[in-house]
Order: sequence, then structure tokens, then C-alpha cells
Amino acid sequence: MILYLASNSPRRKQLLGLTGWEFQVAPADLDETPLDGEAPREYVLRLAEEKARAAAQRLVEAGQAPGLVLAADTTVVEDGWRILGKPSSPAEAVEVLRRLRGRVHEVDTALVLLRQSDGALFKDLCSTLVPMREYREDEIQAYVDSGDPLDKAGSYAIQHAGFHPVEKLQGCYANVMGLPLCLLSHLLSRAGVEPGSHIPAACQAGLEYACPVPEEIQ
Repeated sequence: MILYLASNSPRRKQLLGLTGWEFQVAPADLDETPLDGEAPREYVLRLAEEKARAAAQRLVEAGQAPGLVLAADTTVVEDGWRILGKPSSPAEAVEVLRRLRGRVHEVDTALVLLRQSDGALFKDLCSTLVPMREYREDEIQAYVDSGDPLDKAGSYAIQHAGFHPVEKLQGCYANVMGLPLCLLSHLLSRAGVEPGSHIPAACQAGLEYACPVPEEIQ
């Protein structure tokens, strides 16, 4: 069955590539503005489903063979409720990074698989607590000047080698990057596709991170 990734994110393409599965990219661009009063987890689940449905419709219109459409949405959550999207300016990125510094916040990623043959939808959510280090003001400025934070929820990339904003993470690293692979394996199994048992090892090797998650979910 063809796997379509409804995202142009380099990070998601990199993570999915670690699995060895073949996939095609079928991005879906949507308005990502939260609804009034929308909770963070409801927000990412809604957006992931909307992305999956939009990508599936575009594939049909383009005459592509039906398959499984994978969509994901990730948000950074401050104080348990405040959704931190992509910064609108370098100044906002600086402000957000200052607020997150030395504190723990949550990252939520929703995954949705849409099986085009019958319209069945499979979805789930992964949450990770993220402890930020006490980075300096000059480190914030150098990172923002690099331009990297401007297309990132929460104004940072956990994998950025120059800034390395996170310390002593005890959860899913891939989730913070935007595509929790162990959760994806479970969704594929629910959708009737055998993902293989190699995913946790491939993820840890590719990210060079000793992840505690596989043992916790066995």
C-alpha cells in the first residue's frame, strides 16, 4: 500500500526516512490558526485530520493511486494551555525563547492515518515534557539571527546542533521533532499494515538518542 506523507517538513521527511519505508510527499497547506477556546490537544488532532483529508482529496483530484495518507501536527504548549505556534518575527522568537528558558513545557504531536480505500481514519497523540536549559542571551540572539526559529513551533528545533536548547530529555525525541515513530508504528498496525519491529532501533540510531519510550509502551 502506498504511503503518502501530507507534509513538506524536512524534519518529518527525515524521520520517516529512518524507517526504510517507501513514501511519497503529498503536502496540504491549511490555516493553522487555533479556534477560540481550543485546547492544545484538540487543536493538533483537528489540524492533523484536516491535513489528511485535504491531502487525500488532492490525490484523488490528481488521479493518484489510493493509499494511506499520513498527516501530523505538532505544537508547543506553555503552562499547560498556551499554544505556541511559529513566531511572526525575530522579536517574537526572542521573547518566546526567553519565556521557555530554564523551564519545562509540553510538546504535543497528533498523527492521523487516512485509508483511502474505505475512508477509515486512525489517529492518536503523543506528548513529551521538554526541559529547556539555561541558555544565555547571546545564544538566543545568535540562534534567532540564524533564521532557524522562524518556521518552528515554539521558536526552536530540538535537534539544532549550534543551539541545543534542551537538556536531560526523558521522553520521545522524535515527537519533539514532529513525528513520533513508535506511535506511527501502532497506527499502521491498527490500519492493517505490518510496520516491522525495527522502528525503535532505527529511530534511536538515526537520532543518536537512547530513548526510554519503547520499553515503556511494550
